[in-house]
Amino acid sequence: MFKNRLEAFSDGVLAIIITIMVLEMKVPHEATWDALKGILPVFLSYVLSFVFLGIYWNNHHHMLHTVEKVNGKILWANLHLLFWLSLIPFTTGFMGENDFAQITAAVYGINLLLAGIAYFILERSIIKSHDADHILARAVGRDYKGKASVIAYFVAVGICWFNHWLAIGIYIAVAVMWFAPDRRIESMMSD
Repeated sequence: MFKNRLEAFSDGVLAIIITIMVLEMKVPHEATWDALKGILPVFLSYVLSFVFLGIYWNNHHHMLHTVEKVNGKILWANLHLLFWLSLIPFTTGFMGENDFAQITAAVYGINLLLAGIAYFILERSIIKSHDADHILARAVGRDYKGKASVIAYFVAVGICWFNHWLAIGIYIAVAVMWFAPDRRIESMMSD
């Protein structure tokens, strides 16, 4: 099985997710700064989620460049990731429409946590479906960065119940850590 359909489908789903997210932002009916100020939480949650989706798209793109063959495990692992990413518009809207309330930040973090776990499962499925010396296996090694992200999300969700702004800061810190495409894969691909 070839990877082209997997890439095209994944790109299409991510494009739809981003489109749904922006369509959920309602235009104010008043032409005032106060009206814009009223949608600021919605806009900020959109920006955060757009960055996360961009990070997933970039790193997914790089990871799929290493794939030589696709099997059922990879297809299902990819669908698992896309499922959690498809919930991002809902959790983004929930958080933004409710001014980053404690429970909404926790639900958003749970969504990020489950997407991070799903990405890790996809990565491992690709590695296990190829030779032991596969480029992805060499590039990510034990994937401390991926594991650290999942742990950070887990900790942040727990912190939400005490200080949800600190939890949101942790979400942002994880995004900053992943902002550039995974250079481990880029460096291995250029060798």
